Amino acid sequence: MDSIEVSNLKVSYDGKKYVVDDLSFSVREGEIFGFLGPNGAGKTTTIRVLTTLIKPTHGTVKVLGMDVVKKGMDIRKRIGVILQQPSYEWNLTVENNMLVYGTLWNIPRREVKKKIDELISKFELEDIRKTNAADISIGQRRRLQLVRELMHDAELLFLDEPTIGLDPIARKNILTYFKSLARNGITIFFTTHNLEEADFLCDRVGIINHGKLFAVDSIDNLKASYEGERTIEVMVNRNPRILAGKLKQKLDHISVEEPVTDDRPLKIITRKVPETMEIINDFIKEEASSLLWLNVKQTELEDVFFKVVGENRNE
Repeated sequence: MDSIEVSNLKVSYDGKKYVVDDLSFSVREGEIFGFLGPNGAGKTTTIRVLTTLIKPTHGTVKVLGMDVVKKGMDIRKRIGVILQQPSYEWNLTVENNMLVYGTLWNIPRREVKKKIDELISKFELEDIRKTNAADISIGQRRRLQLVRELMHDAELLFLDEPTIGLDPIARKNILTYFKSLARNGITIFFTTHNLEEADFLCDRVGIINHGKLFAVDSIDNLKASYEGERTIEVMVNRNPRILAGKLKQKLDHISVEEPVTDDRPLKIITRKVPETMEIINDFIKEEASSLLWLNVKQTELEDVFFKVVGENRNE
């Protein structure tokens, strides 16, 4: 059985423009599904529907086999949700935050104590176990938010940017822990702007932009769909935006990510590596510029994401 089934989902807040427009996808039981897109793409709105916080304007959505409109309370009893907003009691210790949350879920006292000890050890919170949430660091609060939601045995976890504020070691440990949960049959719906995380963690991903879903597949299949393309990163000492314009003008079927600042490289996705290199060389001569560095690499998930979003930027 699929853990999530979405068919022709539309959501409108003003009755005119759809924030989410005709989404259809499914998430398999025990799968880690990455939901990727730029800011404002419709990710949060979709999660709010899936977690029964808002009703769809049109279409059908089932979570764990239940309709989100008709069975909202039943769904909430079986899912866990970790959003970006803080969700803990500032005046309680780390341990008591977890205790209160476990009690709210009607977990027997003995099991609550065992679960607290297990999660505090797993997420390295022992040193701050007796410290109030108000007195710990941002990264420690994020870990507290995670362990609170892991107190009860949810069948389906919604994780919205769960590693924000974490150091690299904590991030890797937590992502590995999520992988272990999936191996034990828990389904995970995961959103992130860190595409390296998605590449490491997810079985499949969906890419959304302007409320529409433009790609759903395994990461390997998405990369294979761009086989033959290469990403060229090039850094010149002047006029990188002029170079970007020349590349777009002279080459068909090419994506160019212009740098936010002049100290960042251009990222170019192309099947025409020799032609691209020739244009770069001509530009350097014409502009009396210098090539600071250049790197040609295989296409990664980040490049696929940029390609899909870039092609559908004005939908």
